[in-house]
Parts: sequence; C-alpha cells; structure tokens
Amino acid sequence: MIKTLEKIGKNAKIAFQNKISNKKKNKVLSNYIQLILKNKNKILVENAKDIKIAKSKKLKENLIKRLALNNDKINSIIKSIETITKFKDPVDVDIETWKRPNGLKLKKVSIPIGIIGVIYESRPNVTSDVSTLCFKSGNCVILRGGSEAYFSNKILADLFRKSLDKNKINKNFVQFIENKDRKLVDYMLSKMSKYIDVVIPRGGKNLVKKVQDLSSIPVIGHLEGICHTYIDKDANLSMAKKILINAKLRNTSICGATETLLIHKNKSKNVNEILSELTKRGCSIYADRKISKLFNGNLKLANNKTWSKEHLSAKISVKLIDNINDAVNHINKYGTMHTDAIITNNKNSAKFFIKNIKSSIAIHNSSTQYADGGEFGFGGEVGISTNKLPPRGPVGLNQLVSYKYEIYGSGQTRK
Repeated sequence: MIKTLEKIGKNAKIAFQNKISNKKKNKVLSNYIQLILKNKNKILVENAKDIKIAKSKKLKENLIKRLALNNDKINSIIKSIETITKFKDPVDVDIETWKRPNGLKLKKVSIPIGIIGVIYESRPNVTSDVSTLCFKSGNCVILRGGSEAYFSNKILADLFRKSLDKNKINKNFVQFIENKDRKLVDYMLSKMSKYIDVVIPRGGKNLVKKVQDLSSIPVIGHLEGICHTYIDKDANLSMAKKILINAKLRNTSICGATETLLIHKNKSKNVNEILSELTKRGCSIYADRKISKLFNGNLKLANNKTWSKEHLSAKISVKLIDNINDAVNHINKYGTMHTDAIITNNKNSAKFFIKNIKSSIAIHNSSTQYADGGEFGFGGEVGISTNKLPPRGPVGLNQLVSYKYEIYGSGQTRK
C-alpha cells in the first residue's frame, strides 16, 4: 500500500520534468473531449454502479445528487474543458519586468506549482475539472476520490491518461489512487511532502478538517461555507426576495448557498413578506426573538450555535440587525470568509460592506451561489479557498501557478 503511494509520488516527479507546449496541452484536452463523447454510455454505466452502491449504503440524498451523472452533466463537463482549452497558457508569462539603475534586468515569471494532491468526495466532475486545470497549468495531479464515486472517477481519470498516452506525453501527469483504504489518505497527508507540493480538499467539513489537521503539506481550501445575505434598509424588496430565493434554495447543498439571512430593522414591516417566500418553498426558519415576534409563520428559535451552522439543506438562520455595522460585525464574527452579499440601492452602503467584510468573495445585489469558478469565467475550479494567503476564492487556471524572479546581468557585482 505504502509502496504504491511512493511509486505514484515518484512517477509524478518524473512526469513533472517534462515541459509541454500550449499547443500540445490543448491537443490533449481536445482528445479528452473526444474520448468522453465516445465513451459517454460507458461513463453513465460506471456512474450507475456508484449510485447503486451509494443507495445500498443509504448515503444522504444530497450526496447522491452530487454523485449522479446524466447527459446534461457530461455536456457541462465537456463545456468546462472547452473553455479551459481556449485560455492562454498561464505558465512562463512575464508578470512584471523592470530594470535597476545598475543595469540589472529583472523579471517576475509564472511557473507551475508542481505536484498537486486532490482529496475529494462525491462529485465525479471534480476528476475532469482538476485534471484539466492542473495539466493546462503545467502541474501534475494525484487524485484521491471518495469510494462512493470510485467507478465514475476511475473512468474519467483513465480517459485523461489515455489522451496523454495518445499524444506521447507521460500519462503520470494525472494519476488516480485506486486503493480505497482510508489509511492511504493519512499517509499521503503526513508522509508525502517530498513528492506533493500542495493538497486541495474538496468535500464536507469532516474531510476538510481532517486534511487541515493531518497535513504536513500546505493546504488550499475552506472548512465551511457559512454564507450570508444582508438585506439593507435601502434594498429593493422585489429584488431582495428574488436574490434570496436563489441564494438559499437554487442548490442547498453547495458551499455558496446562503445559510444566514440578516435583515435591517427598517425592513421589519417586510419580514412576513420576505420569509413567506422561503417557507412556501419548504424552507425552515431558525430566527432570533425579534424576528419571531414579527413573523406569523412557523419557525424555531435560534440559539448561540445557530449563527455558526452550515445547514446544507432547506433551512436558514435569520436575524434582525440594527445597522450595517452590526451586519458586518456579525459576518466577520460568525462567517467563514467564504461568500457574503449585501442587497441595497445605496452605493455607499454597498461599498462599506464590500470593503469591510473579511470574505474572499463579497457580492452586491446578487446571489451568493455565484461563488463558483465556472461562473467567474474560469472554466472550472479545483476548489474555493478561504485562506488569508493567496489564492483566495475560486481556484482556477491562473491561481494554479506560482512565480520566480529571473535576473539578467552583464557582469554586475554588489558593492
């Protein structure tokens, strides 16, 4: 088991030594699309195996929903690869150039990060997204998908490796760990720092926390998505309701779903109207005492733990706020620096909110569910980072590179 992982690490190091031209990268990605199209039925058959096992194990409905593939999802995978193929190569780009008084010429140049380990759950599209983004940015990737999506992940990884092989490129740019033993993850995190440069976890809180606690390798990721929508005193009510329904209920299981609603006290008379839009769509309300006195519908009283709750379901925490400062303070205290939004027609309030919350993504007059690399125009993402150090937010192609300084002299020596 350990020998297998060590071999995977060594294979990745050998593969990384190869520098691939952008033209060749794009040929690999185009061939990958062709292979997905050619093997669409096989992919669906393998996915059906995973779903059957998941149902027999009584996995939660939201996990099965994430796991399931269909024609639309496969077309979405292909569209993502097509978008990434069209992007400029992010490697070996001159970020900055300047000249010193002594004649030295300096360049800040983009380089690949190296070998990226990705540990993820449920979503098979992560296999194709991550493989595509890492390869296009010149990185090798070691994939460790969840056992619940084993067959789906394996076929998508195998097809990418087949495309690499077809183009006479080392297929170990992409490697999929086939062994399902969970001890492999522990070893990967604690003993593979000589091979892996960065680990990216994608999944639930328990997975991410385990990675953050165990890893001796730098981690890019987020623990939870406790996202907020704040309806300001100057919000357009019609717009606010429309955005809120989308932010909470479009997809309740994603990390960009709004989990807490903050309402300015000047909108007290509209509380019934706002919350009724949610309850009639099956959303449960957990509210503070002020809201409970204003709302005629069913709700449960919030407690101290409510504001730190990531529901990931049709439930929402609701609080009445005295002013915008209180809204910002609440978000900075209970939020997870993921995504938070203000709905207001007051530009000064919007600017104050956006500049003062600590979130990696700050939104004005739109849904928190836009916290997604595809929606940012990145083509896809390997995850969303709430780290204070970069990268932050959706991690796409241009966030998967580092840089080095190149200095060109003509005989200069330092005094």
